Amino acid sequence: MNTTSTSFQSVLDALLSGKEFPRRYLQEFSDIGTLELKTLLDVWPQVKPSRKLTLLEELDALAETDTLVSFDDVARALLTDPEPEVRTRAIRLLDEYEDPKVVPSYLDMLKNDPDLNVRIEAANALHLFVDLGELEEIPANIYHQVEDALLASAASEDNVRVRRTALESLGYSSRPEVTTLIDSAFHREDPAWQASSLVAMGRSADERWTDAVTRSLVHVDDRIRTAAVQAAGELSLQAARPILLKMLGEEEDATILSAVIWSLSQIGGEDVRTYLENLLDVIEDDDEQIAFLEEALDNLAFTEDLDRFDLLAFDPDDELKELDEDDEK
Repeated sequence: MNTTSTSFQSVLDALLSGKEFPRRYLQEFSDIGTLELKTLLDVWPQVKPSRKLTLLEELDALAETDTLVSFDDVARALLTDPEPEVRTRAIRLLDEYEDPKVVPSYLDMLKNDPDLNVRIEAANALHLFVDLGELEEIPANIYHQVEDALLASAASEDNVRVRRTALESLGYSSRPEVTTLIDSAFHREDPAWQASSLVAMGRSADERWTDAVTRSLVHVDDRIRTAAVQAAGELSLQAARPILLKMLGEEEDATILSAVIWSLSQIGGEDVRTYLENLLDVIEDDDEQIAFLEEALDNLAFTEDLDRFDLLAFDPDDELKELDEDDEK
């Protein structure tokens, strides 16, 4: 942080006052110094509950738009706050925090926190460490602790929302029992479980779920259809492209339509750019939707670049060698 203790006192004074908190002070919580963090925590119990929640919400919104800010130190310090909503928002503020030293806190919250929303948020936050574990970017023992805790939660007698969120977070895991859990959830009659299974499928990078995902794209339940659309994009399912392109002209739900657009940008392929550019041409006076479509087109360009790279990386000599080996068998 670039402020002195004296100037930070102005931030604290504003936090404690009854006046609107100046947005220009939000950046003062980024990369906060040790002394400033201590003084913040000293006065934190005196801050009005509504002010605390608004502050954390605004910090989260700023972090979404400004990649240069980091509120990790503040968020980590508030994981043990006595207020459940503060703990919940602190976890959300650590959305992209990859340091495994936070894992013990998340595991404790998942298992022992008395508040349901905190347990759900902890279960969701752990998906990042399942992903990192599969990529071998965190120690194996920590990864296995995360997997074991989520497996226990998914099979526990705890609230069903905690169990479903644990299943979703396990989607990145390659452990055989996770595949069984996903398949079992998908074949339940409960649409919420089916939707959670589709979320897990999308995270699995496993083509075995292609049929389940593509069939679910036309489901009557919005939750299932949304999860299927997102999973199709994450899995880059080429088989889903014709259905998604058709949904562009027929889907009435705005949330699902946005998911369709983004998934098509992840899949790419024939006609996708034309369809998205045509959509952009007909939108008027909706800056948010225009910005979203432009972002989707940028993502599509990234997808197309990856596809071209894959084609360039193709070696016909390797293919001929494989054919010769097959003939010799």
